[in-house]
Amino acid sequence: MDRIEKREFVAELSAVFADTSMVVVTQNKGMTVADVTELRRKMREAGVSFKVAKNRLALLALQGTRFDGISTLMKGPTALAWSQDPVAAAKVAVDFAKTNDKFVLLGGALGAQVLSVDGVKALSELPSLDSLRAKILGLIQAPATKVAGVLQAPAGQLARVFAAYADSQKSEAA
Repeated sequence: MDRIEKREFVAELSAVFADTSMVVVTQNKGMTVADVTELRRKMREAGVSFKVAKNRLALLALQGTRFDGISTLMKGPTALAWSQDPVAAAKVAVDFAKTNDKFVLLGGALGAQVLSVDGVKALSELPSLDSLRAKILGLIQAPATKVAGVLQAPAGQLARVFAAYADSQKSEAA
């Protein structure tokens, strides 16, 4: 990389740190190309970005951001995973680390809060943002459905009473 490419990389990472809500720091020492390709595919499917970064350049990009606390994790061959959905990056990284022992979680950050490996694992067990939205929508719609059912029940009962009365009048007239 020449100086211009390095400046562009630092500017790109700084923009990422300004826009994202979650960053996971990993170490991928000894992974094969096939393993890294599979990891990138899984990350992409979950809406997570994954980039191997030179520590010196990543440290420059971290300066002055809310993720500055993860600077201590940037030792050795590190890679960064980030996403807008805080759970997605942690979930994919933890799931992949379970199946590949060469992929090691170092920690992460959720906003200004620095997370240990256990914190990232705990975050990965939470439901995703989309599933939480679906649950909230279901909770909002459920009372409306119940109210409509309650309001329709008396009308249905009245209709059955009138039908029974009409049937009894027909039977008396016959």
